[in-house]
Amino acid sequence: MELPIVNHPDYVAKINDDNKFPIKKFGALANYLKENKVVKKFFVPNPCSFETLNQVHSKDYINNIQNKTLHHLGQKKIGFPLNDSVVKRSFVATGGTVLASKLAINFGLACNTAGGSHHASINEGAGFCVFNDVAVGARYLQKKGLARKILVLDLDVHQGNGTADIFKNDKSVFTFSMHCKSNYPAKKTQSDLDVELEENLEDKEYLEILKKYLFSLNEESFDFVYYIAGVDIHHEDRLGKLKISDEGIKVRDRIVINNFYQKRIPLCGVLGGGYNKDFNKLIELHSILHKSCAEII
Repeated sequence: MELPIVNHPDYVAKINDDNKFPIKKFGALANYLKENKVVKKFFVPNPCSFETLNQVHSKDYINNIQNKTLHHLGQKKIGFPLNDSVVKRSFVATGGTVLASKLAINFGLACNTAGGSHHASINEGAGFCVFNDVAVGARYLQKKGLARKILVLDLDVHQGNGTADIFKNDKSVFTFSMHCKSNYPAKKTQSDLDVELEENLEDKEYLEILKKYLFSLNEESFDFVYYIAGVDIHHEDRLGKLKISDEGIKVRDRIVINNFYQKRIPLCGVLGGGYNKDFNKLIELHSILHKSCAEII
């Protein structure tokens, strides 16, 4: 069976070339996955509806994004200015994670080629994140009666502060973030379980820590998992402070995906962060998530 993978051409928005965020990676990743025969045809999402977004984000915030009326400081916190293509991308990429969530319910595994916008909270965006697609997807599944207790397994190098804030009083969504202690954001919001890693951590210790906490998470009764597979843990990443190798990321993804697939718990994989200096290397690293899922399904 072919892994269901979600992509939309509008994942690539128009921002300044000198912006730190490598927006062109989404189109390049789609091409790479097709060229390497990981996927024949993508599932194409619709923009996320206002109603679905409003299950997580406030009406005022959604309107300010939609109408491009968010104040300057709000746009600065996100990291790029709001224009028509950025707004379109924000709605479509969130719709992509919602679609991938539904596909994961049906097939056991599915991936978006974007997503993992874990710094966005109810009333604001931050750190290149406009809408929190994983939180929106989780609420969508719960409202439709497709999942009850959801795990957000966030292995991006940066703490998932927005997701933690959204679900801080909600026991139906368990937020787990394993991140570099000294990385952005400076002020972190407590997740249900935070694992703070020291700088320059390498493969062996990283994977041992991951296995330890996966073992404890397996004691819980989750019926759906979101996996934020950030590759900014890589030793060459511009914004990360860990020393994980290509092979370390491959092993990490296999461990996580196998752990839940063997238990028949649906898993939706989303991209998370990645800011490698070498653009081609970045695409290769992001593709590990999709390749790993495709090998298992």
